Amino acid sequence: MTTSSPGWGILAPGGIAGAFARDLAVGGHRLVAVGSRDQGRAQAFATTHGAATAHGSYEALVADPDVDIVYVASPHGLHREHALLAIEAGKHVLVEKAFTTTGDEAQEVVDAARAKGVFVMEAMWTRFLPTMEVVRERIAAGNLGELVSVTADHSQMLDLSPGGRMIERALGGGALLDLGVYCVSLAHAFLGPVTRVRAAGAVDAAGVDHRGSAILTHEGGRMSTVTFSMETLGSNRASIAGTEGVIELDPAFYVWTGFTRRHASGDKETFVPETDGRGMQFQAAEVERCVAAGQLESPLMPLDETVAIMRVMDEITAQMRASA
Repeated sequence: MTTSSPGWGILAPGGIAGAFARDLAVGGHRLVAVGSRDQGRAQAFATTHGAATAHGSYEALVADPDVDIVYVASPHGLHREHALLAIEAGKHVLVEKAFTTTGDEAQEVVDAARAKGVFVMEAMWTRFLPTMEVVRERIAAGNLGELVSVTADHSQMLDLSPGGRMIERALGGGALLDLGVYCVSLAHAFLGPVTRVRAAGAVDAAGVDHRGSAILTHEGGRMSTVTFSMETLGSNRASIAGTEGVIELDPAFYVWTGFTRRHASGDKETFVPETDGRGMQFQAAEVERCVAAGQLESPLMPLDETVAIMRVMDEITAQMRASA
């Protein structure tokens, strides 16, 4: 690294990149550069968020010696290309979720990172929130007994205008990659590998899913139910249930939120976090911690798990298209 405090570079200055940049500042992290295919857009973003350098190409960004870690914030369909670009330049990489558009693409990125000896992680920021740390503590303490099931819904009314990112298959459009990934990742995190998928959904003529649902069977017969939509509002709730109790995450479950824990004995706990920022700074802190420790992946978001989740979503997608 160039200094004791690693320099972050943001690749593709869109909306999610702006949210991440704001939380980098909240967390005291160092944003040094931004890269865009449009120099003016890069400069505007750099000015807004205090980055010292604005690059008019992604190639220039990853070649910047002051950049230690690249945050890939481009549309899903470009994640593979841009992650590989940063890896080839020898940079550590945080790739916005969903990691790629397919399991094969995910494996290619993972293989490249391991061959190059650089850190790579999927930016599933929910996993690193303080709320989720407390949830894991309660589960580890046996407050829920043996885990049995997870339910999760992520449904929003998004912009489905013609030509927009959400309905363009080449850009990785669709509800599953943008919204459903949170649900699948949550279920995978607490119930482990998926052994069976049963899914259906509404898919347009281009093969882009607008809404869907899936029942996932996990190792040991545990089960999860996930629903997602980009054209309807939903509860945006999630629950993690065990043989002795349940944790119900407040809506929206995938952000920095609270929860209610109920036990079969009648014991009840309400957790309300003290928030500062959106909460994306905690994944940045995890990247920096791992890199400083010489780790090439995070134990909270292992690369093989990211690939496994992408392969589950491959199967969900295939079944949704088959049912349409």
